Amino acid sequence: MSNRTRPKAVRIVDARSGRDVLADTLQEALPPGSEVAVLWRDPQGVVAAGSASAGATSTLANRAESLLGREPVGQHSHRIEASWTSPEGVRVAMAAQLPGPIATETRSMWIALARQVIHAHLVALRTLARAESLEKSERLQQALFEIADLAGSDLELADMLRRLHTVVAGLMYAANLYIVLYDDVRDTLRFLYFADQRDTYVAEPERDIPIEEMPNSVTVALLRHGEPLQGPSADIRERLGVARDSRHGPDSEDWLGVPMRRDDRICGAIVVQSYDRPDVYGEEERALLAFVAQHILTALDRFHAREELERRVEERTQALQLSNRDLQAEIIERQRAERLQRALFRIAELSITSETLERFYTQVHDVVSDLLYARNFYIALLTDDGERLEFPYSIDERDAVRETRKLTSGLTEYVIERGRPLLADRKRIAALESQGLVRSRGSLAHCWLGVPLFRNEAVVGVITVQSYSPAINFSQRDQELLTFVAHHISIGLARKQSQDRLVTAHAELEQRVDSRTRELAQANAELLSQIGERLRVEQQLTHQAMHDALTGLPNRSQLLDRLAQAIAHAHADSSRTFAVLFLDLDRFKLVNDSVGHAAGDELLIETGRRIVDAVRTGDTVARLGGDEYAILIENIEGPQVAEELAQRVLRALGEPCWIAGREVFPSASLGIALWHPRYRTGAELLRDADAAMYRAKSAGRDRWAVFDEAMREEAVRILDLEADLRRAINGDGFVAFYQPIVRLDDQRVIGHEALLRWRHERRGLLTPSEFIGVGEDSGLIEEVDWILYGQVMEELARGGEGYISVNVSPRHFRSSDFADRLLRMIDQAGADPHRLRIEITEVALLDDVPRALRMLRTLRSHGVLAQLDDFGTGFSALSYLHRFPIECLKIDQSFVAGLVGDTQPESVAVVRAIQALAGTLGIHTIGEGVENEAQRATLRELGCAYGQGYLFGYPTERTHTVPLRLAVTG
Repeated sequence: MSNRTRPKAVRIVDARSGRDVLADTLQEALPPGSEVAVLWRDPQGVVAAGSASAGATSTLANRAESLLGREPVGQHSHRIEASWTSPEGVRVAMAAQLPGPIATETRSMWIALARQVIHAHLVALRTLARAESLEKSERLQQALFEIADLAGSDLELADMLRRLHTVVAGLMYAANLYIVLYDDVRDTLRFLYFADQRDTYVAEPERDIPIEEMPNSVTVALLRHGEPLQGPSADIRERLGVARDSRHGPDSEDWLGVPMRRDDRICGAIVVQSYDRPDVYGEEERALLAFVAQHILTALDRFHAREELERRVEERTQALQLSNRDLQAEIIERQRAERLQRALFRIAELSITSETLERFYTQVHDVVSDLLYARNFYIALLTDDGERLEFPYSIDERDAVRETRKLTSGLTEYVIERGRPLLADRKRIAALESQGLVRSRGSLAHCWLGVPLFRNEAVVGVITVQSYSPAINFSQRDQELLTFVAHHISIGLARKQSQDRLVTAHAELEQRVDSRTRELAQANAELLSQIGERLRVEQQLTHQAMHDALTGLPNRSQLLDRLAQAIAHAHADSSRTFAVLFLDLDRFKLVNDSVGHAAGDELLIETGRRIVDAVRTGDTVARLGGDEYAILIENIEGPQVAEELAQRVLRALGEPCWIAGREVFPSASLGIALWHPRYRTGAELLRDADAAMYRAKSAGRDRWAVFDEAMREEAVRILDLEADLRRAINGDGFVAFYQPIVRLDDQRVIGHEALLRWRHERRGLLTPSEFIGVGEDSGLIEEVDWILYGQVMEELARGGEGYISVNVSPRHFRSSDFADRLLRMIDQAGADPHRLRIEITEVALLDDVPRALRMLRTLRSHGVLAQLDDFGTGFSALSYLHRFPIECLKIDQSFVAGLVGDTQPESVAVVRAIQALAGTLGIHTIGEGVENEAQRATLRELGCAYGQGYLFGYPTERTHTVPLRLAVTG
């Protein structure tokens, strides 16, 4: 019986002999010439397989097939029939054609034997099927592992897709495969990967192809259809109504395409096809490709996510590089400003301390040399009659001597005539000469820079630097720098010349001036030392060492992770408690400044080692940055454990150590924050431990403090005070108090300073020191200031004599409309602007110099004059002071207080220097905080004309409540 005549049966063939082994085995147990046919059907009722012996007829097979649906009826002497259902639910039918009758006993034995053989055969078939299924599952699992590995690898996209193709080819026939991505928003697709044996198309993975350009594409039809498609490509086109288009490649004998989905949206497809073999793909291949397609999509998503992450990392890296460059530029600019500031103070000091003008010129040359190239430097001055030019100081590589001469048409005379700086290179000098404006004298410079010296707005000379080498050129910045320095040299030169004339006329006065000059030089030196110390502190604060490579200890991030775990454990088990210790080295900057940062690093390493040795096993020690450390101690019985550990750590740190060949005695301040259920994050614990550490530092250092409710109540108090401040702005809680300003000679009142007070509904009358910090932090202080200004305008509008001064913060000077708003308020109140003064600080002047100049000039043109408050506490305004229209300097009360007591010499020197500066600029001074007769007398002796303080009167609410004794101000 041939395969062609078997109805619906599938032959079970032995791979070695090509014969039906089951039927042949059963036939061997029957007489020669017998034929056997066996069929079986699965529980679902479909004929799964069958077996027939060699030479069996189709009639016998049909007979066996009919027995699948019924039981045998009767017996035939030349035929054996049997059917049964196995325990697994398989229906089995068997028919045998005999050459002749056989005994009944033989017939029964053969049927029993056949049942056993068939049962064993079916068991073997099921075992083989399970083995094949397991093998396929293993191959699929291995493929998915390889896809996941490829998605996480560093391969380029093209290499990754080629390897994905290899993985798919290991699961099915995939010699021709391509992958497309679909954008349903823009309705475009991209051929991400394309491998084909016949189609010559070359994919462009980065090119988006509009769908409208591919109307006859089976791939587009698959994306629109949204379900897998399989079969000959011609049949698929016919089924979906797609016209044949040769541009989309040749037809295939078998084509299988599966869409890729993301959140129920079609986002691409993967297609395999065969050009020479039909029926390559079936349901199993379709399901397998659909399963693999989603994993490939996941791999692509992971690949693109990694690319996006790398792009963002690159962008962040570039941003950090830019930020670092800006920070470096800011540091360089600050260093330049520091050098300039030191130079200006040095010039001011030299104008008093230099013994002779020649010495003054030499030292000024040294100062300028610190700022720019000044190997060739000279100072030219007009003689008193203005007819000749003399050179009191000249250092030059080529022109060793410069003789006094009549005015000619040289570069120096050109600067004097124009009254403006001149920066000229060889080309510019030649151009000026060709125009007949100048005529060079002496050696010809490669680059020449001259700046005029002024006295009372008249040009009296020139300060010049020049270069003879093409490698050295001056810039516009050098010109600005030398111009700036020249103003102070002019002031210092004028002062020095006046001193020399006074020396000649008054010998006794010369001795006093010399003594005072030394005192002022000492005060300036101390002031410069304080300024340097302050700048070094600022530089240290800007350096944030957030790395842990130095000590090998955990960093802040790792500590926060462990704190999060400790908090989670404490929430889960209420019996577990822990604490955080925050430690900061005392005077660590002194080590860095005295023996260097390398030694400071050694101290930081030694500090970390000592802390680790002092703590318990299992405690966490972290370096948070700079000289700050934190300790996490877990599973403690109570606060006494943390306190004992804190004392042990401080004791260990207090032991001396040798750093850079010096014996150092380090100490630290330490704060403790104990676990409480109110904490949600580790950052909150660190914050409170930090606050406790500052409490310990303020209490005297080298000690520890525990964060308690008092500290928390202080934070709550500040919040309540801010809320009260907001409410008070809308009410009438803020009032102006007025303190008199008197002439020291006869104590006559010349004016008042308006001082802010707050009538708090619960706490009574508050001074600014009790709420100004909260006001500045919240930005509310500006509104409070305008309330005060309004009350002052009303007071001025009531009439009277004398002026009233109001304090103006730098925040107001940053507002471009401050002057206009203040003048409008004066007009609306009907007040006299000539009776109003504004008090500003040095910071307000330097925050934005052009804006400050415009505001002060605008106010002065309307009669409102400016006073410089707290003078002497800053260090920047001195270099700009002559440029601003300042009417008065108010000497800071810290210097006035020092006029009596141990600090008298230093305070006297500072006040005398301020008086000398004020006298040079033609402005008067007011001493603040005068509280006793000794201070008043000393101020009078030093030349201060006016004063303010409790000695003359306490602040009161209205000016007219205190009788005015007016004095005429000079």
